[in-house]
Amino acid sequence: MSQREDKPRKKPRFGRVFRFVTHYWMLSPALFVTLLIARIASTLVDVTVPIASGRLVDAVVLGSKDDPSPALWALALLIGLAATFQVSRQLVTFLLNRMSARAITAIGRDAFAKVQRFSSDWHANSFAGATVRKITRGMNSFDTFTDTLAFNLAPALIVVIGVTVTFALRWPVLGALVGASIFVFISVSVALSILWVSPANRAAREMDSKLSGTLADSVTGNPTVKSFAAEEREDGLFAQVSASWARRSIVAWDRGAWTGLAQAIMLIGLQAVMLTTGIFLWSQGQATPGDIASLIATQFLITGYLRDIAQHVRQIQRTINDMDDVLDFRDADIDVADKPGAKALVVEHGAIRFDDITFRYKGASSPVYKRFSLEIPAGQRVGLVGHSGSGKSTFVKLIQRLYDLDGGRILIDGQDIAAVTQSSLREAVGLVPQDPILFHRSLAENIAYGRPGVTLDDIREAARLAHAAEFIEGLSKGYDTLVGERGIKLSGGERQRVAIARAILANTPILVLDEATSSLDSLSERFIRQAIERLSAGRTTIVVAHRLSTIQRLDRILVFDHGKVVEDGTHEQLLARPGGVYRQLLEVQLGTGEIAAAAE
Repeated sequence: MSQREDKPRKKPRFGRVFRFVTHYWMLSPALFVTLLIARIASTLVDVTVPIASGRLVDAVVLGSKDDPSPALWALALLIGLAATFQVSRQLVTFLLNRMSARAITAIGRDAFAKVQRFSSDWHANSFAGATVRKITRGMNSFDTFTDTLAFNLAPALIVVIGVTVTFALRWPVLGALVGASIFVFISVSVALSILWVSPANRAAREMDSKLSGTLADSVTGNPTVKSFAAEEREDGLFAQVSASWARRSIVAWDRGAWTGLAQAIMLIGLQAVMLTTGIFLWSQGQATPGDIASLIATQFLITGYLRDIAQHVRQIQRTINDMDDVLDFRDADIDVADKPGAKALVVEHGAIRFDDITFRYKGASSPVYKRFSLEIPAGQRVGLVGHSGSGKSTFVKLIQRLYDLDGGRILIDGQDIAAVTQSSLREAVGLVPQDPILFHRSLAENIAYGRPGVTLDDIREAARLAHAAEFIEGLSKGYDTLVGERGIKLSGGERQRVAIARAILANTPILVLDEATSSLDSLSERFIRQAIERLSAGRTTIVVAHRLSTIQRLDRILVFDHGKVVEDGTHEQLLARPGGVYRQLLEVQLGTGEIAAAAE
């Protein structure tokens, strides 16, 4: 199964989910076995309480007032059994709390780790809010699934089996009638739950994910909403999705209610069968008053468990549906994965070579690159320019191996990047993106993200070189200031400076700057260019530029057009070409007169 979300959904399978939850139960095997034994023991004690009640009634009715000891012993037995049940049940609770906490933590950790390693293409096509909702819903569903089995469904099955066997041994006719009634009840309840209620629950769950995704999309895009005064439009969109969720949820809830009504009718029939048969047995001298009292208590016990058993079946089915997304994450193949035996990339010089590569985005009609080759010597500073869609950004993404090639190789110091670990590759390639994303953490943590464990003095020096220290040290909390979600509390230029400081501190042998000065004013741009010149000295540097003034002092400029390099040279060399693409781009930005003066 691929990690892409456009594949048809498979119907959730109980066996698949049960193997999944069993795996996490067995992370604590001793705890699980102890829990299982304690739960079975407590349930068996619960079954014997009605029998002990009947013995007490017989001791009182048939005993003598002069010798109350049989009644007192029966009372002691009843109280002891009740106390044992309560103590063992609480023991189960304590054990289950610990096992569930460990398992839920592991489920969240594993799902998070898997999603983090999905390709950029997967994340680009997925709602972040919906993904978070699926993971958290799966974690909560595991807890509900475990609780339902440990406290409800499994004990209910033990009780109904135990009672049926007990009745069958004492009164075969009653045992047969009770067993048949229970079989019909469970069969109808399970059939209704799986075949009728579950599809409605699944549809409601899918709309629940869409609702979460729509909400997260609008909230994270709130600055854009405000800039276009689109609050009412977003309100309307969310109202539409909410209405669809409500319609599907009502269908699911109503089906659950109708199923409950059908179960209530069957339970009334079961009670009638048990008590009528009991009275008949008493009239035939086959049952004592204590037996009737025991039978009454038992029917309350068994109908209580059975009433809930249908609800538990629905609950189990719902949790199976909810855990299905987490299982999809677990079972999905990672599009861009490390090859078996991949070794760490060792960068001594930083030479980059594109060797006859071909690459096409999924779903695209034509490739971005076809039989493309290029060499960048170690330590060279190279600018990439060209119209939008010419292949510049793809060039950078392929160096980071955010996508796999359709053909050819990309080599760094002679090592095929597809054969090395992705972590070592990306640790060697520092990136300052056009729109840097910061974490809702302190400025110090964001700057040190590429090199955790550095000292505050190192962080301050990197901020000084990136000209970020000026605004950081003017904040009341300085480097401890939280930047907000995605760095929203900072201006675009401030986020850019923090990203540059992060790259400076990471000190990678290869540096990629994707329009790193686009959000800066002219004065800050000059300071940042100076910092970049210091940063790029002695290392291979690739600068993607739309503002061509930022690349004029680089060693080499590559002009891209439709996945090909159509011009290659220094700023002066390319400027000297009348009618050249680079010269035309520069004329558009600076004006023909300035270009002519610069050329002279």
